[in-house]
Order: sequence, then structure tokens, then C-alpha cells
Amino acid sequence: MQSAEKNVIPFADAEARDIGRAIRRSRDFLLGQQREDGRWEGELFVDATLCCDTILYLHWSGKPDPGLQEKCAAHIRGRQADDGGWNIFHGGPSEINASVKAYFALKLAGDPPGAAWMRDARANILRLGGIPQVNTYGRLYLALLGQFPWEYVPVIPPEILLLPKWFFFNIYEMSAWSRTIIVPLAILNHFKPTRTLPAHLHLHELYPAGLENTDLSLKNDRRKRSWRNFFLRCNAALKLYNRFPFHPLRRLALKRAEAWMVARMGEGSEGLSAIFPAMLNAMMALHVLGYPDDHPIAQKAWKDFSGLFVGDADGSFRIQPCLSPVWDTAITTIALGESGVEKSHPAMLRAARWLEEREVRTPGDWSVRIPGVEPSGWAFEHANRYYPDTDDTMMVLMALNRAATDDPEARAKLVRRALRWLMSFQCRDGGWAAFDKDITAAWLEHVPFADHNAILDPTCSDLTARVLELLGDLGHDPRSPAVRRAVAMLRRTQEIDGSWYGRWGVNYIYGTWQALRGLAAIGTNMNEEWIRRGRDWLESCQNDDGGWGETCESYTLPALKGRGTSTASQTAWALMGLCACGNAKRDSISRGIAWLVREQNSDGSWTENHTTGTGFPGVFYLKYDMYRNHFPLLALATRAKMVNIR
Repeated sequence: MQSAEKNVIPFADAEARDIGRAIRRSRDFLLGQQREDGRWEGELFVDATLCCDTILYLHWSGKPDPGLQEKCAAHIRGRQADDGGWNIFHGGPSEINASVKAYFALKLAGDPPGAAWMRDARANILRLGGIPQVNTYGRLYLALLGQFPWEYVPVIPPEILLLPKWFFFNIYEMSAWSRTIIVPLAILNHFKPTRTLPAHLHLHELYPAGLENTDLSLKNDRRKRSWRNFFLRCNAALKLYNRFPFHPLRRLALKRAEAWMVARMGEGSEGLSAIFPAMLNAMMALHVLGYPDDHPIAQKAWKDFSGLFVGDADGSFRIQPCLSPVWDTAITTIALGESGVEKSHPAMLRAARWLEEREVRTPGDWSVRIPGVEPSGWAFEHANRYYPDTDDTMMVLMALNRAATDDPEARAKLVRRALRWLMSFQCRDGGWAAFDKDITAAWLEHVPFADHNAILDPTCSDLTARVLELLGDLGHDPRSPAVRRAVAMLRRTQEIDGSWYGRWGVNYIYGTWQALRGLAAIGTNMNEEWIRRGRDWLESCQNDDGGWGETCESYTLPALKGRGTSTASQTAWALMGLCACGNAKRDSISRGIAWLVREQNSDGSWTENHTTGTGFPGVFYLKYDMYRNHFPLLALATRAKMVNIR
């Protein structure tokens, strides 16, 4: 058997020196960002629609707040694109829903329609087809302010709360995020609480052919027999039912919806699902249900909602879609541990304690489909006890594996409990989804109110591969049935060109990195032909400058997969994917490392303007501010271990 020294790969001294220096600077920067309680928490940057929706809410609720309104309006104006519209990711094309909301919000805030920026916005919206092209949720918000006929808003009947869990359609057949958005909307859909606006605030100018001459009905599928046509007929029947004066189950359904919603807004949760759309919808639902502003749950709802506001010293303002402390803390802890920070370092101990305290120990919505499993897991946010998710749980377990503990027995018990919980989520196809198990009824995508591309929570390659990475990290048996099924799922979902789709990060670079890293961690032979194709695809996407980048448009335009301006996070992902395949001497790795070293700022950070996080593909994207820093450190540390840099 050869000694360890003989296995060390010769490595260029200059590159080794650069990597070592970059790691130290990055590590020092991140350690300086840790909060006193042990967590890391970066900001989530999104498009302007959150500020738009807030202005619409202020006018609908009759609770004027000129200061908040102007802060939101300033943010919206600052995000207007050169063509007059508003996009949903950095540098992207104007998008109709975002543009209509932005124009309406600015008009409500007092911007004159004749102003240059408003004229440009209006022209852009009309080019995109105007209000008739907005999605269901956009239609509903416009209807609440009298700018869209309720007749053409899809029905969300409260009675869906009464459908039993064994029935083929019930709220637990939808994704967790859709569930929490739709329940309060069902309440609003019943009451149809419309705020009448003065004539000068109406949006007639955004109907290309005028409201009176426009067919706003939901369009049938050309095929006579299709799920869409079936649900459109159901929608028509529900509208007819709503016109009847007698609805025998409606009162019970509304009570059930109210109780369901309020329970998930209470103690242990930062608002309904702790995400902006559900929290906003819940505040409106409370209003129409008659909750006074001074009611404890109404006060908590506003406190949770305003907790998403971000204001800088220079007066700039924006709103986050949610908070990400668990996710940020877990990844940063992993990166620091991999880069050489000792398990017993005070920062690692503080982070581990903070994470351990946030284990979810009560059954949430997930328990409907997975009964009898001891509750565990972690949520994305500070507190969201009904909705722990698999991805955060994986990351937390890997983070805890890199930090010491004062109570090894309690830590071991926690890890076993959380791992059992996580493994119970493996779906029929061998993969893992985010919040639930086997939420895959494809026919639900044709429900009229499901045009936000997110009503399901299907398994995805990136999450499944991360489970493999975790299992490898914990020394799990690579021959176990669960592992074999997960590997088989990854083989099935690989694209013809060798890449993997990335559901929770942009996009194929993210998916391919995680697939390769997970397969390597569980002990897969990385010289197999199908794996080499993944490696070769990553190399084919490398930019001339040595980095990698991919635009969010790759979700809708496959020709753009793997293409885009180089970014720190995506370069880090690609590098880790290549390192997972072995062969330290590949030129693509050295060039990628050189890009990271060259682009590092003097304080140890990296700059990244582009959007590399995914909420709902084609609909909603996020820029995680910490991605630009902890993932490059993890990539540098991965490379350093590969070539034995100490």
C-alpha cells in the first residue's frame, strides 16, 4: 500500500499560494459576518413586485401610509428597465405581470400618467398584450381594486377545505406554498371585497382594445377532451353555483379555512408559511373576516409582514420574500469547516447551537402524507414550524457534522432523528421533493388558478443528489436500497447532453454540479460514461474568462442552458462539479480557480449582481446575497483538498 505522501498530486506553487490566500481572506470575511447569536443571515433580493403588491394592499385596505408608499414607489421607479417595463430577474426581459403591477402601483402612488416613465411603461405593457395577459393572481389583485371583472377570475371555492384527505383532490395534493397562498385567496374569492377607486386611477389604458371590446374569458384547449377543458367546465359550474342564494356548506368551509390559516400564523411561525404572498393574502383575509386591527393575530400578521422590510442608511428600501437564516448559516458553516476552521472554533460552536435550537419538533403539513414519523427537520426561516423542508435539513445535518458539541449523545440522537425524518420523504420514483412526499398529480397543473407553475412539488435531481451527498458525508451504506433508488432516479433524469436540470438554483449548472457532487460523495465510480458526459457538459459551458454563468432565461429557452455572464456562485458550482469527477490536472479547473482568485475583492468577498437562485421557474427568482461568498469558499476548499493544499 502506498503512503499518503506518494499519493499527493504535484501542484503548481503559484496556484497553491493563490488558493491559500483566497481561502484565508474569504474565511476571515465570513467569520466577521457572523451575528452575535451564532447565525449568518444574508439578504434575499427579488423583483419589484413585492413593493407593488404592498402599495396595492395599502389602497385596498384603506390604511394609507404615505411614507411606506413613497419608499415602495421609489424602489419601483429605480427598477424600471430601459424599455419601460419591469423584469423578474437582473438583466432579464420585461415581464407582463411585473410591469402591470408596477404601473398600477406608481399610478396609485400619484405618478402622473403623462410622465415620461409612465408613458414608456404603458407602451411596453401594450406591446406585451396588456392586462388580458396577466396571470390568475394578477387578475385577482386587480379585481380587488375594481380593475378587472370578477366574472373572469377563476373560482377558488372555500369548500376545497372540506374535501377529505383520502379524496383524489384536496389541499394536501398541492405544494405547500400553493396551499398557503390559496387558502386565504379562497376566503377573498368568496367575499370579493372590491375597493372602488376614483376614475383617474382606473387602468382602461392598459386594455389594448378597451375593456368593453376584450374577451377576457379563460381559453379552452383546442382538444375537445383535455384536463384544461374539464376544469374550465368545473369553473363555469362553480360560478353558476356562486350565484345561487343558498350555499349549504359555505359557512362551514369559511370557518375551516379561517381556522386552518390562523393556526399557521400563530406562535412558532413568522406569518403564514413565512413567505410574502401567503402573508399578504392572509392579512387581507383577516380583514374581510372582520378581525379588527388591534386583534392579536392581526397585529402579529403586520409585525411579521413588516419584518420583511429592508431599509438602508441612504434611504433606499426594498422588501424580501422571506428570511433565510437557517439556510445561510448551514451553508456558511459547511464552507468554513471544509476550509479548515476547526470543529471546536467558537464560531462553529455558536453556529451549531443556533441551528440545533431550531429543529422543528412538532408535526406540520408534511405529516398528513407521512404519518407516524417522529417530527424533525429544519425550515428556511427563523420560525416556520408547519413547513420544515428537506433541503434545509440536509444542509443543517452536514453543517452539524463539521462542528463540535458539548453533548455528543444528544447530538447523535438529534442526527438519527432528523435523518429518519428526511429518509421518510423519499418518493415513489426514488427522489426527494422540497416540502412533501409524492405531490405529483400532473392533472392539477390544468386547474385554472394554477398558472403560477408551482402547484406541484415534484422530486428534483438537485435535492436527490444532495441527499446522496449527505449520506456519503455521514458514512451511510452506499449499497442500501434508498441509495440505489436515488442513483437510478439521477440516471433517469439526466439530459441527453449530460446535464441535469436545476430546480432550486439557476439552472443546469446548479443541477449538474449537485448531481456530480452527490454521486461522488456516495462512492459512485466517476469514470463511468454517463458521469463523464456531465463533466464534459460543464466544461463545454466554461466562458472564455474562465468562469461560468447561466441566465434565468434558460428555464424558458433551452438554447441558453449553461450560458451567461460569469458569476461567483455559478463558477463555484461548476468547479465543485468538476472536482467531484477527479483528475486534478484538468485545465478547466485551473482556469475556473484563477477566475475566482482574480475576482475576489480585497476584503475577501466577491461581487455578484446577477440572479442565481430559483423560486418558481419562469415566474419568480431570487438573488441570495450570501451565495457570492460562501459557495466560492466551498469551491476553493474543495480544490485545496483535492490537491492536498494545507
